[in-house]
Amino acid sequence: MRPNPVIPGAENGVELESKRYPSPLASHEEVVKNASVFWNTLRIFHKTMGRKHMIPVIGGKELNLHVLYAEVTKRGGFDKVVSQKKWREVSCVFEFAPTTTSASYALRKHYCSLLFHYEQVYFSRLKAPMLDSPGPLSFQAIGTIDGKFDCGYLVSVKLGTEVLNGVLYHPDNGGPSSSSTVKTCTAIVPYASQPHHSGRRKRKRRGDPGRPKPNRSGYNFFFAEKHAMLKSLHPNREREFTKMIGESWNNLTSEERTVYQDYGLQDKERYKREMKEYKERINITSSH
Repeated sequence: MRPNPVIPGAENGVELESKRYPSPLASHEEVVKNASVFWNTLRIFHKTMGRKHMIPVIGGKELNLHVLYAEVTKRGGFDKVVSQKKWREVSCVFEFAPTTTSASYALRKHYCSLLFHYEQVYFSRLKAPMLDSPGPLSFQAIGTIDGKFDCGYLVSVKLGTEVLNGVLYHPDNGGPSSSSTVKTCTAIVPYASQPHHSGRRKRKRRGDPGRPKPNRSGYNFFFAEKHAMLKSLHPNREREFTKMIGESWNNLTSEERTVYQDYGLQDKERYKREMKEYKERINITSSH
């Protein structure tokens, strides 16, 4: 049973009318059967509720919220899908690419933020005060470290019968959205692996070790991140990684691609700055 809705101000002895759900503009059957009706009512619902209307992206493709709503309500709604652990079953409907990890978690998160309250009006037909949104997802699980790179680890976590793969970032690096990633997330190395010896002799790198490392493009940052994840997920398909990563890059939205391109621009500025300092040191040394 869900707790009673919280009424702001009531804790201070002030009686305020709690926010109520708007009346539905169509039946549940209509919004499931007709995608246009669904999208129109969803936009109006979000505007009425003062919520941001958006289309999330999973695996480089826009998530079809109409299909998500139909599949969840077909199984009895959000609460039943959660209690009966059917999110993985729902995720199979979308046929996500093998490189898309934790799809079940992503679907549940987006449903909570974009469709949970809509479900109360159009599926449950509630006219009562608003329900509290479901709380943050939390669980206990046992996992293993599959790989290590400069700013975190590649991990596998077993949750029930489902095995999830993902990335854990060090707190001080803040993940891929942090500008510090450009400075620290450079090398990706296997975790606790044995050195590989091939028949060829490894060529020694010559040159000044103090010279700054060349800057990398946005695609280089994307490639490094995806390569580490793919190596953990598909260790025997390394020859296919370049093609898979290229396809993932092409499927990114302009907003998602901008994130990595910004990394490239920041790294370019880093290289210019370090090269300037490097040349100044060289000039000072040669003048003595």
